[in-house]
Amino acid sequence: MSFFKGSPKGDQIQQLADYIDHSSSIVAITGAGISVAGGGVTYFQMALSNRRAGVTPRAGDSYKSFLPTYLDNMFSYQPSFAHYALAELEKEGKFIGIITTNVDCMHTIAGSKNVAEIQGSLQINCCAKCGRHYDGYEIWKQDELPLCEACGGEILPWPLYSHIGVWDEDVSKAREWISRADLILAIGTRGNYGGVYWNYRRNDAVVVQINPGRTGFDQIADLNIREESDEVFRKLKERRERNG
Repeated sequence: MSFFKGSPKGDQIQQLADYIDHSSSIVAITGAGISVAGGGVTYFQMALSNRRAGVTPRAGDSYKSFLPTYLDNMFSYQPSFAHYALAELEKEGKFIGIITTNVDCMHTIAGSKNVAEIQGSLQINCCAKCGRHYDGYEIWKQDELPLCEACGGEILPWPLYSHIGVWDEDVSKAREWISRADLILAIGTRGNYGGVYWNYRRNDAVVVQINPGRTGFDQIADLNIREESDEVFRKLKERRERNG
């Protein structure tokens, strides 16, 4: 992969296309930026909503406050162009997976199969009383707080009942995937929680950052593309189709 380091400066989209075409194992790291383009609410907005509603939506009134602020919004918007573009790259066969701090399940909805949701998501749900799991985001498509079929306890999503903890199973996936990646795409993320997996990356891995703002990846990335992710992936699709 050392030939990437010597790639000539110039058209950033072409550089990105070259990186992808010459890579054999790609990992994407995504954050709120990839979802906001599609109208999504960020994790921090959800956390603020939780505090205003009484920390967690355990009581009926709190849940009704939480529902329109986050869940109704989640089910009213669609994955962004970038979400779908990553799912298409996975189908090409050299994409290992996506490491994300997002809890909105948009990568799964877009069709990606290998997603490490290191902070959990609304797909990982647990009864606060007996611990029974109810996996899948569809459980939140209702007007009332879902209750456990076994004991009647309140069902909560992992990001709430863990108090913003990490999901160990997916952290393990993230570490294994990044240890094999020769190309890392950091998309719309500031690198939060990167400490749990970043040091497992290959020393020769190329890092491309796609983010209009400055982040902790600025000094690490071999290529910084200062644009929104949807715009970059639209241009990338056009360029790769043109190149054949």
